Order: sequence, then structure tokens, then C-alpha cells
Amino acid sequence: MMKWIREYHLDPKIIKTYRTALLVTLGGNVLLAVGKGLATYFSGSAALYADTANSVADVIYSIALVIGLRLALQPPDLTHPQGHSRFEPLVGLVVALMMGIAGYEALRTSVSRFISGGASISLDLPVIVLLISAAIKAGMYFFIIKLAKKVDSYSLNITAKDNLSDVLTSIAAFLGILGSNLIHPLLDPLAGLLVSLWIFKAAFDAGRENIGFLTGAGADEALRQKIIQTASKIEGVGNIHHMMSEYVGPKLVVDMHINLPGDASLIHVHDIEDAVIEALEAMPEVDRAYVHVEPLGIE
Repeated sequence: MMKWIREYHLDPKIIKTYRTALLVTLGGNVLLAVGKGLATYFSGSAALYADTANSVADVIYSIALVIGLRLALQPPDLTHPQGHSRFEPLVGLVVALMMGIAGYEALRTSVSRFISGGASISLDLPVIVLLISAAIKAGMYFFIIKLAKKVDSYSLNITAKDNLSDVLTSIAAFLGILGSNLIHPLLDPLAGLLVSLWIFKAAFDAGRENIGFLTGAGADEALRQKIIQTASKIEGVGNIHHMMSEYVGPKLVVDMHINLPGDASLIHVHDIEDAVIEALEAMPEVDRAYVHVEPLGIE
């Protein structure tokens, strides 16, 4: 029977895990963006404004993540016979752009406040909001990283790390506000500058990685050796003389040529080929593998 699309079966429990993670991420980020926005309006803090811009970027990121994962998890069809995994890094590039815009806005405001001499920020509402924000983001980190490990998801793992970095930006903003009150008013916009630079770094890292996923970047040397060793452990594999890999989305497609005895039966060859494919596709970094069998001595 001719096959036109790749076979694909997604466990409903995995879908439920993704849904839970996305709801927590989106709900938490919206709550924090609104809370920080109100606190910024009433306090006038440049550091808090920068952290608010970061939270607004997180909301955009959350919405894009929902859309991207919904598309990426769709089963293969005739229009995308190998699946839709490239949608995930495509959305990631959009997110990186939005983060860059948020970083620019935070930087612009902080520089303006610094030039004007800064201001002493009250230690009531801004401090409370930032400490609560840091606590919520810490909780989101531990919750999302647990789900990411459960389903082995690149996107959820990045989301968890973003939550952890947001804890640091909130702490930086908190220290800036505290310093503006106790040491010098300029420490508030200086903290805003620090937060904006952190946002730029996160945007750059996200953009660089997702471009690699979209442009067919291959596995690094350590992962290449890991793939070869995995296939070599299969009983009957005589030699591996060709291995190529490329990212199609956040995971790899592996193309491998192995050598088997020329007098082996077709059934035996087929069994070994299937065993190699199964071992490779069991690797968390690999999406799918294609194995070509040749007689020993041919390279």
C-alpha cells in the first residue's frame, strides 16, 4: 500500500499536558502584565516600566506559543506530509521580534528618565508587586519545567527558562526602586537599563536558535557521535559510513547508511533496519530517522 503521509500518533495525555502548561503560562503572564502596568502608572518607576514591558512581551509570547504549538502538533496531511513542526520555530522568530520591540521601549524610557535625573520611587505598591511577581514566576518555573520534562518539549523548556529569567528581572527592578529611595534616584532608571539589556539578550538568543531550526542546521559534534553510537549498539550493524542530520523544527531528521553482510536475508536486513530506526527515534533529540542498508565493503 502506497503511503503519502508520515504516520503520526499523539498521546491524548501529552495534549492535555501542553494545554495545562499553556493555560498556566498565558494566565500568569496576563495577570502579571496587568498588575505591573497599574503599579507603573501609579508609581512612575522606570525600572518597573521596563519589567512591565517584559511582561507584555511575555503575554505576546504566550499567545504566539499557543498558536505555534497548536499548529505544530497537527498530524501530517497531504500539504505537510512530514508534519507541521516547523511552525514552532517560525512563531519563535515572531516572538523574538516582539521581545526586541519590548526591549527597545524599556531602553528608551529608561534613558529618558536617566537624562532627566531619575526620581525617588515609593517603597509601597511597586515593591509589593515586584516581590509578588518574582514569587509567581518562580512557581511558574518549577511547574512548567516539570511538565516540559514529562513530555520532552523544547518549547515548554524554553518557557520555563524564560520564567526563571523573569524572576531575575523583577529582582533587578526591585533593587533599582529600593536603591532610588535609599541611595540615589538614578538607580531606578539604571535598573530599567539593566532589565532592557536582559530582554535584548533573551530576544537575540531566541532568534538565533530558531533561525537554526528553520534553516536546516545540523546536530553538533557531541550529538552526532551520540546518534552514531546509538545505531552502532544494535546487534548486526557492521558499519556506519554515512550520517546526516538537520533540524526540521526543534528536533532532528537523521539520514543514515549502514553496512550489513551481503549474504544476509532480506527479512534479517529489514529487522535490523527497523531496530536502528526505532532506537534513533527513541532519542529525545530525534523526530524521525531514515536508514539505508548497503552490503559490507561498500561506502
